[in-house]
Amino acid sequence: MTGIVIGMIEILTPVEVDKARASGELVGTILATLKERVQVGTNLLEIDAWTKEMILAAGAESCYVDYAPSFGNGPFAHYICTGVNDAVLHGLPRDYKLVEGDLLSLDLAVKLHGIAADAAISFVVGSAGSAEDQKLIKTTQLALAAGIAAAKPDAKVGDLSYAMGSVIKAAGYKVNMEFGGHGIGSTMHQDPHVSNDGRPNRGYKLRPGLLLALEPWIMTNTDRLIMDKDGWTLRSATGCRTAHTEHTIAITETGAEILTLPRS
Repeated sequence: MTGIVIGMIEILTPVEVDKARASGELVGTILATLKERVQVGTNLLEIDAWTKEMILAAGAESCYVDYAPSFGNGPFAHYICTGVNDAVLHGLPRDYKLVEGDLLSLDLAVKLHGIAADAAISFVVGSAGSAEDQKLIKTTQLALAAGIAAAKPDAKVGDLSYAMGSVIKAAGYKVNMEFGGHGIGSTMHQDPHVSNDGRPNRGYKLRPGLLLALEPWIMTNTDRLIMDKDGWTLRSATGCRTAHTEHTIAITETGAEILTLPRS
């Protein structure tokens, strides 16, 4: 989940990073399981219920249920964000059955052993989707990979933002700067903010032990968002399709480790 963070940057100890590996693997595994289960006719509320079941079975804690930031309307009160088609961020689960060709984004954050992890995936329900859908999803994945490749000790946040933004813009999409990635650790949203575009060699210098949630998200033909009447879901202003991909990474002595991969 994207967010606004104020004045807190955590550098984790090796023991805490090891705990982050466990929470990250749980997030990645839940998302992979959901992708396998979701089919035409699946209700978004079913996805939320499945997510709750898996979080509780793992002895983990949802980062969303009681989350009530300034950019949302009261506590989120669900276990996962479910964005369909033009809904790109903070999608509030609702009574909706997925249909063939829906572009679904799932965004999940949990805390296990006191450390949070955050990740998101996008995929088309029931089919491969159109070429434009696949380009949209692939661009977020490539942008994320570029951001991760740029993440290493002594690099700066702007280097990651520049790497992601370069991929997005080269594919012909615009970049919204209101919401982006963030630091993460004992709480879900921390500094530094990581925009999805920026200038190299600017911002906070990365250090081993820093956790970052990088999350490129794009909309087909706009960079403007509108708020749904539910007070949470952010949609493309033109009603166009959207995609969102995210991993939590740990800065290491030599580069970055992706924490939110599913259990192999």
